Amino acid sequence: MNHPDVLVNVMGILYGVVLIFAAFARSAFTEAMRIDALFMRESSERTRPLNLLAGLLFAGYSLHALLSR
Repeated sequence: MNHPDVLVNVMGILYGVVLIFAAFARSAFTEAMRIDALFMRESSERTRPLNLLAGLLFAGYSLHALLSR
């Protein structure tokens, strides 16, 4: 794997961790990174668990891509 691929995968893992954290905690940084607030018109506390699912998908796929070689 070359250097840009590793960088993209590490950034994907970090974003996944931020999304997982956004499902449980409120801060200015996590509120700005919430994926449900980006794509849903009326995001609320009921849509917050979507961040957990998206974070697990982002981090899992990036980790798999990083370790597959």
